Amino acid sequence: MKVAVLMGGTSEERPVSLVSGAQVAGALRGRGHEVVAVDPASGVLSRRQECALRESGVAREAPPPDGRGGDALLALDRALRASAPDVVFVALHGGTGEDGTIQSLLDLIGIPYAGSGHAGCALAMDKDLTKRLLRDEGIPTPAWITGQASPGRVVRELGLPVIVKPPSGGSTLGLTLVHHADEIAAAVEQALAYGGEVMFERYVQGRELTVGILGDRALPLGEIIPEHEIFDYECKYQPGMAREIFPADISRETAATLSQQALAVHRLLRLKGFSRVDFILDPDGTPWCLEANALPGLTPTSLLPRAGAAAGLSFGELCERIAALALSKPCAPPGDGA
Repeated sequence: MKVAVLMGGTSEERPVSLVSGAQVAGALRGRGHEVVAVDPASGVLSRRQECALRESGVAREAPPPDGRGGDALLALDRALRASAPDVVFVALHGGTGEDGTIQSLLDLIGIPYAGSGHAGCALAMDKDLTKRLLRDEGIPTPAWITGQASPGRVVRELGLPVIVKPPSGGSTLGLTLVHHADEIAAAVEQALAYGGEVMFERYVQGRELTVGILGDRALPLGEIIPEHEIFDYECKYQPGMAREIFPADISRETAATLSQQALAVHRLLRLKGFSRVDFILDPDGTPWCLEANALPGLTPTSLLPRAGAAAGLSFGELCERIAALALSKPCAPPGDGA
């Protein structure tokens, strides 16, 4: 296959996306595919730049470049038409790369691409809408308030501690776990800095579990045990800051329930190809769905590759299967001799 890997972009999650994309490009090239790496914010990346990104890891602080709006999309359109790939592997996170904008452009160009379409990306990106759909479907999700609310209302309706975060985006950017009512105002200000809106969510204490989806199958469950109180940005992307156990040490019955719920969420949100669904399993054994990720990270410390490895898939095989799904090529189920 000739594959264009989209990576970087202009969102706050650019550092994660650059490393994800560089890993994917190298892995697909290692599987014998022709690969071009494209950053919508700066153009085609050289092999040397890809290598440097793979070696450097996710930057702790890397402000996104100034977005070029429509000019960037036009430049991306021209670059993709010129390179004429068989498939586009979208390794963008946040912003226009994950909210359905890039997917809509690719639909207009007529190039197949890995992952969910514009509708699925938009639904998963909007956590308020996601939670409304989960609630209506009867899938437990922590209670929440979206929009400005007084500290008194937040404490009265959701209790303490409480999560304060933007209702879009990912990588826990702008998220704060608040223990005292007088901390809410500062947490709101931080959340607003990452999107202009705020969501308050009841904190559910328990085991953090994640389910990767590949095609129409759930991969082995994983459990995350972070060094910090929550699985924050540092714990996600800095080596040694979290224990990630695949497969999770849970009962077969609980694993089956979580897998079924993850697949239900994947389908409810119109996700395709691959995704990752995150849960908290409370002390009573109730799984609470936190969110779904339409384009989960693919860095060396990311969870989906760990789930793939637990199913017997190398990172290169995982990326190849994701790309093949975009072309509707048949793929063997995970673990079937992979």
